[in-house]
Amino acid sequence: MSIRERRPVSGAPNRIRTTVLSYLALTKPRVIELLLVTTIPAMLLADRGTVDPLLILNTLIGGMMAAAGANTLNCVADADIDKVMKRTALRPLAKASVPTRHALIFGLVLTAGSFAWLWWTTNLLSGVLALATIAFYVFVYTLLLKRRTSQNVVWGGAAGCMPVMIGWSAVTGTIQWPALVMFLIIFFWTPPHTWALAMRYKEDYKAAGVPMLPVVATERQVTRQILIYTWLTVLTTLSLALATGWLYASVAALAGAWFLVMAHQLYAGVKRGEPVKPLRLFLQSNNYLAVVFCALAVDSAMALPQLF
Repeated sequence: MSIRERRPVSGAPNRIRTTVLSYLALTKPRVIELLLVTTIPAMLLADRGTVDPLLILNTLIGGMMAAAGANTLNCVADADIDKVMKRTALRPLAKASVPTRHALIFGLVLTAGSFAWLWWTTNLLSGVLALATIAFYVFVYTLLLKRRTSQNVVWGGAAGCMPVMIGWSAVTGTIQWPALVMFLIIFFWTPPHTWALAMRYKEDYKAAGVPMLPVVATERQVTRQILIYTWLTVLTTLSLALATGWLYASVAALAGAWFLVMAHQLYAGVKRGEPVKPLRLFLQSNNYLAVVFCALAVDSAMALPQLF
């Protein structure tokens, strides 16, 4: 066999690797990290004092499949936007590295798989919540709100709050007030987190015709809204201390003060007409959420089992 004849064979592993990475990119792995950061602490708080590793693993598998399915279907619906925006121009559908039909099937298979897996390994409520989350993210946020209102991430962000509800329901089979508080923490956290990013990529969203708040409002109006939602996030985070211990309360207070200082600095800088770096708030907001929920996990794991 000549060298020329062997080239297609030697290139096969590279094509397979490229294809696998393209499908993986459709699921937006960085976004799925939020699932890990919030689901496990929610489950530990729901089952305070005990740990069921198998239940946690099964819930994470089902939750990751649900998030991957939702993100893939989002890529299908937003393919035209992704082609226009520089930040998303390298996504698989934007550069046609995956056929749209194949991506749609992939997303639907992940969606069905997540429901079946959670129903089989946890309970029906968790499976239904996962299915409802995907439907809300795709139909309500992506197809209805995203291109029509500047409040898109406020209401559409509810989909990102659902991992805590799914985790709680997997343990208890119900939805109780601590799960609702954790839902609200992420709900209020999403606007300042997303708007800070949108301030940085304002021109991208404008070119794509997506009316994100920084596109249709002044920087002063945007940073004022960021400040309001940051306060709501921190106050809601502190209210969860009613269901936790001293460790969580202490960390939540310190992290909240830090988050508020950053939001106030951004708003003050805009008021003074100074150059600001909103991306810094975006990045640090991730750290804030991670710190708070990690503290919740440790605080919950430290609790002694109840004897009566």
